[in-house]
Amino acid sequence: MNKGIVYLVGAGPGDPKLITLKGLECIGKADVIVYDRLAGPGLLTYARPEAECVSAGKSPDRHTLKQGEINELLVQKALEGKVVTRLKGGDPFVFGRGGEEAGALAAAGVSFEVVPGVSSAVAVPAYAGIPVTHRDCTSTLAIITGNEDPEKEDSSIAWDKIATGAGTLVFLMGMANLPKITARLLENGRSPETPAALVRWGTRPEQRTLTGTLADISEKAALAGFKNPVVIVVGEVVRLRDTLNWFEKRPLFGKRVLVTRSREQASALSEAIEALGGEPLEFPTIRVAPPDDFSPMDRAIDEIETFDWIIFTSVNGVQSFFSRLRGHQKDIRRLHAARLCAIGPKTMKMLESYGLLVDYVPGEYRAEQIVEGLKDRMQAGERVLLPRADIARQVLPEALRQMGARVTEVPAYKTVMAEVDAAPVRSMLLNSEIQVITFTSSSTVQNFVKRLASPDMDALLRGVAVACIGPVTADTARSLGVKVDIIAREYTIDGLVQAILDHFQGDQG
Repeated sequence: MNKGIVYLVGAGPGDPKLITLKGLECIGKADVIVYDRLAGPGLLTYARPEAECVSAGKSPDRHTLKQGEINELLVQKALEGKVVTRLKGGDPFVFGRGGEEAGALAAAGVSFEVVPGVSSAVAVPAYAGIPVTHRDCTSTLAIITGNEDPEKEDSSIAWDKIATGAGTLVFLMGMANLPKITARLLENGRSPETPAALVRWGTRPEQRTLTGTLADISEKAALAGFKNPVVIVVGEVVRLRDTLNWFEKRPLFGKRVLVTRSREQASALSEAIEALGGEPLEFPTIRVAPPDDFSPMDRAIDEIETFDWIIFTSVNGVQSFFSRLRGHQKDIRRLHAARLCAIGPKTMKMLESYGLLVDYVPGEYRAEQIVEGLKDRMQAGERVLLPRADIARQVLPEALRQMGARVTEVPAYKTVMAEVDAAPVRSMLLNSEIQVITFTSSSTVQNFVKRLASPDMDALLRGVAVACIGPVTADTARSLGVKVDIIAREYTIDGLVQAILDHFQGDQG
């Protein structure tokens, strides 16, 4: 039997992109993933479909599994010969009890590796615009557990030394003890005017920051209803937040955006959202697959030199067509007689990547506008090839035929429902943890509704802004009982992102 191994992986403070490359590799090769509450849920999407995911559910006041049970589980799974990734918030060895888990593994003779993570003690203040050290403020830093009761007699914290011995003090998970922590610091000589900050859910869209002084931060926290998870920062560096606050000032800060495109195409939208300060959450409702029958496209390719126009309506259509063209031992030289039309800049760029120049790109990316633009370019009787999705609307081919064109419509691909677990998304919607849902085609809406299978879609999406790439997608959404808040004026990914941005900036104005 193959010997198992356990990877003790630091997942970082919450932003899923703060995990290390090695940590991501460990998730991808794991047979079993045991994860904490503070390990970003988006990281589980990198797990293999067959991987077993076990929630340890640890929080200050509730543990789904006790620490001893977690230790036993790691040992058991590894002795079964499995690759186990223990996914922990922050860094495993910074108040993460990773040392205890490593000790249990060592005692059982189980191989293990430690993969350090970005500690919340440093990253969370940074996302609040607070550097934990700064040459003009302090060169010393202390990281202290906030879980220990400051009033217990056998405290392991030397309050008389900690209070004034380090310029910056960072307490982790100490909200329940905040009044006692501030009292002990004041009793041991720290000035009541010392700046203090509380950062809740740091690095995530829910991040909230509260500032004050040692004298008043506890009262402010009580009034604001601040609860864990919170990082407490004490020291002059807190004053720098007024100048260095960057994360909370980005235009889509605080917005978690559900991306329903296929996994292969989600990256462009996700990257654009992230660049504006939002957090993309990918929930692919569709998957691009080959058509049921390639023979119509194969026949068209065999007579490709007889076509006057080829109209591509998507990147998927371009990729499928040229893949099939190569499969027939033909290349772009066979297209010399045809003029090319592309719907949208992405489709045009994809054609250009094959060394082709596009003859016509409509100003508005709808079938009706394509026909309008082709009236002066296309002659009656010309042959038009239209490789596209198998369920595409018939508006375009019918309008082209009315112009006198001889249209050959062939299925280049089909979209099918992706096999994804809807339970996490449903839970996040119910808990108001998603602020925007994006739909980039009618099929993404249709499959979203099927996957969520909610008897009351209005209640499920209450408070959520629904954004559609264009009016056709919006009409589909409305027909399925999904209210629409945002429709892109330009029917592209860039147009969709701009429409979302305009929507929320309008709210702020």
